[in-house]
Amino acid sequence: MTTSFRAIAALSAALLLMGQATSADPSVPDADVQALLEAFHEAYGFPGVTVAYVASNGDVRSFAVGHSDIEAGIPMTPETRMLAASIGKTIWGALVLSLEADGLISRSDLVSEYLGDEPWFDRVPNADEITVGHLLTHSSGLPDHVHMDGVATDLIAMGRVDPFKPAELVSFVLDEPPLFEAGTAWSYSDTGYILLGLVLEAVTDTSVFELAAERLVVPMGLTTTVPSNTTTLEGIAVGYTVEDNPFGLTPRTMNESGMLAWNPIIEWTGGGYASTSTDLALWGHALFSGTAMDTGYLGALLDGVAVHPDAPGVFYGAGVAIYQETPHGPVYGHGGWIPGYVSSLRHYADQNLTIAFQINSDVGVVDDSTDLVPALEAALANALINPSAH
Repeated sequence: MTTSFRAIAALSAALLLMGQATSADPSVPDADVQALLEAFHEAYGFPGVTVAYVASNGDVRSFAVGHSDIEAGIPMTPETRMLAASIGKTIWGALVLSLEADGLISRSDLVSEYLGDEPWFDRVPNADEITVGHLLTHSSGLPDHVHMDGVATDLIAMGRVDPFKPAELVSFVLDEPPLFEAGTAWSYSDTGYILLGLVLEAVTDTSVFELAAERLVVPMGLTTTVPSNTTTLEGIAVGYTVEDNPFGLTPRTMNESGMLAWNPIIEWTGGGYASTSTDLALWGHALFSGTAMDTGYLGALLDGVAVHPDAPGVFYGAGVAIYQETPHGPVYGHGGWIPGYVSSLRHYADQNLTIAFQINSDVGVVDDSTDLVPALEAALANALINPSAH
């Protein structure tokens, strides 16, 4: 689901605290990374974490600490899947650019060209002005349905309706006033990415998950990455959330038979995947180094919109957060939160280093009461980028 602006600002602050470094060191001992994770596990008390990185020489390393199921005493392993949440937006952004390269769609196209015949479309805020590019960059002026009052429990109920109809997710914002005129500001909106998914299906007459598998997931060899569109996902860690969460979920979000207490299909193209940190790191490394597709897409991917005047150097491109001014140079990636899980994907462009991690708890993250995510991002970067300088 969403990654808050406060989280973006926190990461920016964490990056500014890092020491200056110039190159990725692929020879960092695995024991050092494992010890760092164990220290974080002890200090923050989360159930478990997986981490993977791809170094500049293509070396891939994966790690795990803690438990995927506390009650059953099952240890976390690098092969354990978790819900990747909004990191899925990197896939949908790349998919738009793939279709654009084939002349099937353009970021300048009005969304009304594809969805204007839907009986509800005229009630969408800024309906006549929104382009595909606005949806990609969160500059559409659409509210974010996930965080609207009273919507959380309605989403849980919607996930139990068969068949699930993604267009109904848009119903929460119909007739709402726009946050701003399309293209004039930035505000994170999962609703915009739901509309983007509907556009992709209208353009291709193909399920978005089939389309992504055909063009990206399968060609990239992401064998542990699967759509999170059912309550039973093979090999997924138990997720743990807070007692009084807005979704009305039990703190343990999975029963003893391995079934989620809710259906993550409600996220749809706001995210949409379960994966491992290894797959996320491999995907991010290819995407942000420009090798995920045959076309020269990197310029379009990183053609970003400024997120806020108080965060200079922070932009949002085609499904990617962009941090231009850090001691390590440009950093590209995305975070993800969904009940019971948080994820991070970061690519350090100057060092050609990609780091991903997943944690099976959102306690303290959902309300921004812990610095766990930015602190772990900063610590891993410090450990892997020229560690002798620290």
